Amino acid sequence: MTALIRAELQKLFTTRLWWVLLLVMLLLIALFLGFAIALAGVTQNGAAGLPARDTPQWAQLAWGSGSSGTILVTILGVVMMTAEYRYQTITGTFLTTPRRFPVVAAKLLAGVIAGLLFGVAVLLLEAVTVIPAVILSGGTFSPSASHLPQTTAGLLAAFALYALFGIGLGALVRNQVAAIVGAVVWTYVIEQIFTAIPVLQPVGRWLPAGAAQALMRMDLDAGLGRPDLLPAWGGALVLAGYALLFAAVASATTVRRDIT
Repeated sequence: MTALIRAELQKLFTTRLWWVLLLVMLLLIALFLGFAIALAGVTQNGAAGLPARDTPQWAQLAWGSGSSGTILVTILGVVMMTAEYRYQTITGTFLTTPRRFPVVAAKLLAGVIAGLLFGVAVLLLEAVTVIPAVILSGGTFSPSASHLPQTTAGLLAAFALYALFGIGLGALVRNQVAAIVGAVVWTYVIEQIFTAIPVLQPVGRWLPAGAAQALMRMDLDAGLGRPDLLPAWGGALVLAGYALLFAAVASATTVRRDIT
């Protein structure tokens, strides 16, 4: 299994895709952080906007903005699976390793590793941005007061989960363009609808985005007014359930499908 995982990682990291997606993700998050810094403490139409930069609430909110990069990890997972079918390398893969389940398991574990590495890169970017912003604003950077250990765990779990989601979606759909479009629609349309519309929020809290936000506990601590989210432990259990579901979908669809 170790050799299979190493082979899957080699397939991924010997292409340009991973660093292109990583660069785009870091630029996207840097843009969000820039807006968070610029709009911190600014009132909008007489109403309070984002918390001030010297507060723990702002640090937690800015730290949690890294979750916006999960869509790029999802696309990475999709391509890890669909590229095999698109370029017909899946035949050689299964001829080398005739038992399909270990191949799928290796892809899933490699996806988790890649997702965690992307998450670590995001955390490094946030550390060199958020910490100086708080200190230069006259505040005291306190990881415990800002609930950053929990937010960090939630971010890493979300990146790993969405990598599995991408692999499962790629195994189910196989068409690379259709799978990527589906991932984008799910992330930016469906989940946003269920988390933005109050009447749908009780359902949205059970979706991956709602569960990840619950695990990070960015609702009440950061003053976002989302008391309908699951408790942190509930979010962790839901994310684990989704991870098992995506892994099962990837395994079942790949093991049983005729690839010729």
